[in-house]
Amino acid sequence: MGRDAVTGLVVLATSLFLFWATLGLQRHPLVPVGPEFYPQLVLGTTALLALLLVVSDVIVHRRARAAPARGVSSVRANYTLVVVAFAIFATYVIALPYLGFRVASFAFLVMMPLALEPPRGVRRRWIVVFAVALVATVVIYLAFESYLQVLLPRGRWTGF
Repeated sequence: MGRDAVTGLVVLATSLFLFWATLGLQRHPLVPVGPEFYPQLVLGTTALLALLLVVSDVIVHRRARAAPARGVSSVRANYTLVVVAFAIFATYVIALPYLGFRVASFAFLVMMPLALEPPRGVRRRWIVVFAVALVATVVIYLAFESYLQVLLPRGRWTGF
């Protein structure tokens, strides 16, 4: 059992414990969706994904033991990229009240893929990064504002 399986088991156990903790939340008889709905949805999804991680890690390790050793591939850790990703996320969180959800999220969704793997030379890749960021921002905004009726932060500087 590898690190992924151990991580998956820890996340699975934590998700199941927190899911169990939501079972005692009191429901209001006039509200169709109780306070436990969204936490149970997120925790159930997290538990399912953790279980899939455990199963996939077990399958990968079983295949690795059965296959003959061909040599060890080394993957270097890129800690600079981790720091850059955290810096971009921290900047997003700090900019959110000033720029608003729409502008800050679009900027975040453009900057993160550019930092992780910048498109080199091909104009189409740049267009894809901007298009995905725009579509994702619009879909998330409409889902929360219109469908779920959750008020997203308005920007102090932008007004929207």
